[in-house]
Amino acid sequence: MKFATRAIHEGIEADKSTGALMPPIYMTSTYLQEAPGATKGYDYTRAGNPNFTVAERQLAALEEGSFATLYSSGLGALSALLSSFNQGDTVLAFNGIYGGTFRLLDKVFQRFGLHYRLINGEDEGALAEALDKKPALLLFETPNNPLLGIHDIEVIAKQAKERGVTTCVDNTFATPYFQKPLTLGADIVWQSCTKYLGGHSDIIGGALITNSREWKSKFDFARMTVGLNPSPFDAWLLSRSMKTLPLRMEKHAQNAGEIVSFLKDHPLVKTLYYPGMPSHPRYSVAQKQMSGFSGIVSAEFNLTLEQTKKLISSFKLFALAESLGGIESLVCHPSTMTHASIPKEKREEMKISDGLVRFSVGLEDIEDLKKDLTSGLASC
Repeated sequence: MKFATRAIHEGIEADKSTGALMPPIYMTSTYLQEAPGATKGYDYTRAGNPNFTVAERQLAALEEGSFATLYSSGLGALSALLSSFNQGDTVLAFNGIYGGTFRLLDKVFQRFGLHYRLINGEDEGALAEALDKKPALLLFETPNNPLLGIHDIEVIAKQAKERGVTTCVDNTFATPYFQKPLTLGADIVWQSCTKYLGGHSDIIGGALITNSREWKSKFDFARMTVGLNPSPFDAWLLSRSMKTLPLRMEKHAQNAGEIVSFLKDHPLVKTLYYPGMPSHPRYSVAQKQMSGFSGIVSAEFNLTLEQTKKLISSFKLFALAESLGGIESLVCHPSTMTHASIPKEKREEMKISDGLVRFSVGLEDIEDLKKDLTSGLASC
């Protein structure tokens, strides 16, 4: 089946008791047992729920994986993954990781003896040297947040596999509609379902997808023992939303391309970041592993910090808010919002300047979005 067909049909079965075409919401904490330990597959919703199962089957199918585990948030999913390692293990990550990822590694898991190391993922020598030290996990985003850097999943996963290192790719920005890391050799895909998969800014969720039954067992165990489960209603909303993912992603990418064309020659724009631009330094890699370039555009403006804050507060349609991937357009200031938890000197090393702005381009009429940008930029 093609992607759009899988998005609608995979994992979905009519309710056996009523014939309801869409699975109902199982708002229950516990389940009747016929005898001690004799269940119909579920005993307590922290460990599992029919709505989790439906969404997990959908997620696995869309990522072309065998197994998925759903969590309360993207960081909940990462917490489950990190909790599966041992004291003294090292997580290798690339510069440019999401601020919440850095905070979780630096402020929480490092206190319990799980080390981390950040390197320049585009430096082949540094990567080879770091992998030779046998970290427990290689973790990276592509495209990354907020500079839309691109990493060659196939090449990197092969290098890691040769050294016995597990690879996890954050596929939140691309979604499985535009990129499938498991088919390129990654061991694990990490998704913040809050973003494009949910797509309506009304749920929080996360997921880990894999082809490994062993990892699936670890992921389920972590959800149950650490208490990282979502609500059945959020799982149901996610399941509903994934049915329209292909339509939404096409429009997000189309609108983002229009915004890039609008901004690229504007006198206030110093640097524009978008993997679909031929001038992007990793454009050829993006073309190789992505079928589209999603809806995130970042721009560094020739503005002071105060001028940048004034600009992003002046828009009417681009709402000033955290997160991304919803049907409505959003704008954020990474250095004071999404990446504020990263020390200033590290942000500067990552080229996250005070003039950098990230746009999550929504599904509004493109002419209205351009008018909103024109009005805001004219005020500077």
